[in-house]
Amino acid sequence: MMQATSHIEAISFVAPGLPDWSHASAVLRGEQPCAASELAAYQPNLLPPNERRRASPTVRMAFRIAEELINSSRQDAAQLACVFSSSDGDLAIAQRICNALAESTRMVSPTDFHNSVHNAAAGYWSIAANAKGPATAISAFDDSFAIGLLEAHAMVQVEKQSTLLVVYDVPAPMPLHASRPLGIAAGVGLLVTPHRTAASIAAFQCDAGDGNGTRCDDAAIESLRISNPAARSLPLLQAIARQQSTAVDIAMSGQRTLRITLQIGAAEVHA
Repeated sequence: MMQATSHIEAISFVAPGLPDWSHASAVLRGEQPCAASELAAYQPNLLPPNERRRASPTVRMAFRIAEELINSSRQDAAQLACVFSSSDGDLAIAQRICNALAESTRMVSPTDFHNSVHNAAAGYWSIAANAKGPATAISAFDDSFAIGLLEAHAMVQVEKQSTLLVVYDVPAPMPLHASRPLGIAAGVGLLVTPHRTAASIAAFQCDAGDGNGTRCDDAAIESLRISNPAARSLPLLQAIARQQSTAVDIAMSGQRTLRITLQIGAAEVHA
């Protein structure tokens, strides 16, 4: 039985030293060294000025990924379904609320309360991009990229609607950071479509696998991979950057993997 095939039309990636997909793909091909450097602050273009000023680093990361995807594609953001996947959401806001509740006055900021829900970034995006299609917010701890990709693939296959996948996480401040120690801020995005287009980069299928996930052969890139749930995407992105049709396993909990069978520049994948 032929497995369902989805297509990738655009990619975005952000991590320290890798400010966009153009830089990241060159590093993943081995054309440039992977040298970490601080990410410049990002100002979301689609947010109105007041909302832009109030946007947290987590929301800014999500918009940075989503806006790069839209800018590099031919798709209308308003017509896309969305899957926003984050392991932890906005832990800085969670910590501020916890601190406020520990005080005798218990004065919680209305803005923090408004932004504390896990789907805040997806909500801001739906409003800013006038996107009226389905929007899903997912949290799956270290498996957030794999589960997010699986959800986007299912959305494309069931709804036959192109889907924006945005996966992002930003390290928490102390003391929450001690309990959830992410090494870096990072985000990845894929524009997944049901049909091959002139802009398609690759086709893929998803299946369940067992054992260990695919690792990156460069030590610096491998260090990035394990530093943030969004960076678990790097073995897949490296195969795409190197134009390699192959199978990539994204490690998940319970000794399971998400096996992604990738075909570069092909309409269908034959497993």
